[in-house]
Amino acid sequence: MNKQLILAKRPEGIPDASTWTLESHTIPTISDGEFLVQQHYVSLDPAMRGWMNDSKSYIEPIAIGDVMRAGSIGKIIKSNHPDFHIGDTVTGWGGVQQYAVATDKTWYKVDTNLAPMPIYLGTLGMPGMTAYFGILEVGKIKTGDVVLVSAAAGAVGSIVGQIAKLKGCYVVGIAGGKEKCDYLKNELGFDATIDYKSENIFDAVKETCPKGIDVYFDNVGGDILEAALSRLRMHARVVICGAISQYNNLEEVKGPRNYMSLLVSRATMQGMIVMDYAPHYGKAAKEMGQWLMEGKLKSKEAIYEGIENFHETFMRLFSGDKKGKLVLKVIE
Repeated sequence: MNKQLILAKRPEGIPDASTWTLESHTIPTISDGEFLVQQHYVSLDPAMRGWMNDSKSYIEPIAIGDVMRAGSIGKIIKSNHPDFHIGDTVTGWGGVQQYAVATDKTWYKVDTNLAPMPIYLGTLGMPGMTAYFGILEVGKIKTGDVVLVSAAAGAVGSIVGQIAKLKGCYVVGIAGGKEKCDYLKNELGFDATIDYKSENIFDAVKETCPKGIDVYFDNVGGDILEAALSRLRMHARVVICGAISQYNNLEEVKGPRNYMSLLVSRATMQGMIVMDYAPHYGKAAKEMGQWLMEGKLKSKEAIYEGIENFHETFMRLFSGDKKGKLVLKVIE
């Protein structure tokens, strides 16, 4: 049987366990040009919260009654496709389920001799691609830039900061709690950190970035975005990747009150969606893969087990109770 997590209703505020139902159905059959993937891991990402809303976005919302959308990785166990064979490891958009019918349009092969499966959902997957193109193409970092990163211990932020260091930037990471801040400095090589849980964010940004900020990579929105805008240098770049502090709001999203600082500093603020860079994923994966092999880039995955534990694991995205990429193992 195929265990599937089905979207049962659209959440208001923080999703509770009744947002989904866990169902078991017969493992699907495949047609010509398709292959069947036994999924090993699914990716848990903040963007999933937005996909459950019935509102205009960069992607269609998940329909009520559909499998919860998620990136995934697994092995092909049946194939009617000439280029995909039994035993191949593939990654794509399989959703939160144990088996997925796939085609060559949305799936591609990966080599687990080079990296284990979970890394292809993190550093060599969507979060890594987001970090790579967000900081290099949108942030346009250059040597000597002061780079501030929010949610810096997370899947995207941790890679953003490391890439910025590789490119010769001074990097400040914002995270919640001493343990995460120590991780950023001692393991990932960030120059300075801010613990938003124990420090005044405006004072801390001023202290750690006394000359101002050239690039702010935003994953959280809210007060932290305002604090960053208050310290922009001339021609600074603000990359809007996400706003996790606002995703479960029951009220209107809180926008920055001090946006006029963009005008004063002649700065730019630009949103980025990683799917726009899909034609160039291969280039990014090759370069980041090389950095991983050389020990210049570190990848961390927080792996939990059991499709039955999806809700509990998913909530770690919003509680902050994890470091690195959040992954759920669904194979039994």
